Amino acid sequence: MSQFLDARTSQNASLANSIAIPILVIDTPQLFGQIGLQTAGAGANPRVQFSGTVSLQLPLALVGVTITIVRGTLSTDPVIYSATSTFSLSVLAPQVITFSASDFNPPITPQLTYTAFISSNLLGTIRVGPENFDGAVYSD
Repeated sequence: MSQFLDARTSQNASLANSIAIPILVIDTPQLFGQIGLQTAGAGANPRVQFSGTVSLQLPLALVGVTITIVRGTLSTDPVIYSATSTFSLSVLAPQVITFSASDFNPPITPQLTYTAFISSNLLGTIRVGPENFDGAVYSD
């Protein structure tokens, strides 16, 4: 039977169009969420489940946006999830990207830290909100 250990939320922006953070460097990860999960009492088969949302206003061009989650605090730490969405020229309204990910059998330390990054392959991409990054850790 699974045992719940901890859950955390990183809520950067709660409302639509509540922020305006441009992505200023092409293909360079920009942090949008970070959580630390406590693992006291962890048994066998630890696993972490994530979900999140990022909303963007895109330039009028073919653009690719990548979401990356790492176990750690730096974009160079071990990647546990990465996905790229490509948007066409006809997209005018803000676009909402949602994701779900998991990390099975991470090394058990007193706290597991996960960081969510976003990058774009084109200038003119603006983070507009909402933005959130959630995670929960379980074990057997």
